[in-house]
Amino acid sequence: MTKKTAASEPDPTGLSRRTLLGAAAAVTGALAARDARAAAPPAAAPGAFALEEATVAELRAGLESGRHTARGLTEAYLGRIRALDRTGDLPLCSVIELNPDALSQADALDAERKAKGARGPLHGIPVLIKDNIATADKMQTTAGSLALVGAVPPRDAFIVERLRAAGAVLLGKTNLSEWANFRSTHSTSGWSGRGGLCRNPYALDRTPSGSSSGSGAATAASFCAVSVGTETDGSIVSPASACSLVGLKPTVGLVSRAGIIPISSTQDTAGPMTRTVADAAALLGVLAGEDPRDPATAVGRGRAHPDYTKFLDPQGLKGARIGVPRERFFGYHPATDAVVERALEVMKAQGAVLVDPVVLPNAAKLDAPELEVLLYEFKAGLEAWLAQFGEGAPVRTLADLIAFNEKHREREMPYFGQELLLQAQEKGPLTDAAYKKALAACRRYSRAEGLDAVMNKHKLDALVAPTQAPAGPIDLVLGDHWLGSSSTPAAVSGYPSITVPAGDVHGLPVGVSFIGRAWSEPVLLKLAHAYEQAARARRKPAFLRSVDPRGA
Repeated sequence: MTKKTAASEPDPTGLSRRTLLGAAAAVTGALAARDARAAAPPAAAPGAFALEEATVAELRAGLESGRHTARGLTEAYLGRIRALDRTGDLPLCSVIELNPDALSQADALDAERKAKGARGPLHGIPVLIKDNIATADKMQTTAGSLALVGAVPPRDAFIVERLRAAGAVLLGKTNLSEWANFRSTHSTSGWSGRGGLCRNPYALDRTPSGSSSGSGAATAASFCAVSVGTETDGSIVSPASACSLVGLKPTVGLVSRAGIIPISSTQDTAGPMTRTVADAAALLGVLAGEDPRDPATAVGRGRAHPDYTKFLDPQGLKGARIGVPRERFFGYHPATDAVVERALEVMKAQGAVLVDPVVLPNAAKLDAPELEVLLYEFKAGLEAWLAQFGEGAPVRTLADLIAFNEKHREREMPYFGQELLLQAQEKGPLTDAAYKKALAACRRYSRAEGLDAVMNKHKLDALVAPTQAPAGPIDLVLGDHWLGSSSTPAAVSGYPSITVPAGDVHGLPVGVSFIGRAWSEPVLLKLAHAYEQAARARRKPAFLRSVDPRGA
């Protein structure tokens, strides 16, 4: 979910449902053993990889020319994952499970291309998806929790149907902050009972952030062409910023949530996590679309575009009016501010008109009602998801989940508890006056008296702000340490935002976010692409054990 709030990791190459719980039983003891190896020499640096940093356009061109095949790409990415993801004493642990049918899918797509041509824009392109997105295949859908091992979704999530229809090869599922980081007020992002501890490929002792931790780390490490994350508040843009990626959180209703394990019916969305804005645009065109199983998409009827790449313009900043909300989203970390000040200079040099500063009204009033809304909606949404997609799981209700975690405390709660689950369990139905009051406050303060107000007053195309500070050290004792971020207004309003690499602080990536009006994805992609092309700020990861500021 959120910006706020190890183990002998299971082999992701194809454990059966029967063996997963047994494999997870060794988690706690193996975590201690791995911690004891912390002083060991670093693993060898990753070797040369022909597909490193490869874009969707480059891979597509190779497939069309015959230089690549879907099978060859799939074998290459699977080989890199197996070589790097769970090796060494500080493993990345970004992939929770590989798809045992990935190669057969690739073979079928190669044969189909030869016989009929490409079925869609991602034909033969390997993609990773987050482990809270349902697939009706041999892979698990668990949100990182042992409580959902054995669940058998009756159908794919809508966005998985879209990916398959576009010809994507599903490589596997990515690790995440368990339950999309909606379990504890003291959680460590990137840790899940099923997947273990995900790390940041820029410095392996640093958090990848979350909750789409594995999608961020895996994409940054070139374990896939592109990946899909999900966000309630910060869970796409935060790990994207921490891993020097482009992360796009769409307007709620542009992308169906059907089949995705929920937190919030009013804030949840899936979105692209990629190494370039062009790749994010290409993936968004596949994911977006109306779905009768998600009523929120009816609000966006006619808003989805089949090809968002047509909005990309390297001159897209020229004449754009961009507001800079310094009061709320700057000032918590001087080095981060310095990176973003350089980004603002790039924007001005590209012809943007910066309205600096602007005040985003009521942003400080969002946190309390947001949490109230999420607690209510999580309980209702989880139980509805379990009723549709949880057949075979040992839990059917939130109360069952809480009891499961207590029973399996050594494996599920070795570092932090389930305070948020307990708070959610105390909530009543969505007809409660307290829920309605909190939801009304969220909509009022984030929309009409928030983003809409400042955008209308200054006639803005977007706001721009630091996405967050650089990744902090992993801390399994105290949990995450947050200095500040800019994700909440877009999250609570349901409006879109996109983060783009802006630079680094001592080798740790920093992103800058463009935040827009509802359904303004074309505008945000245009602005982000123009900035990206001018700044060229992304750097590939080096898998360092740690970052030494004295050597920077």
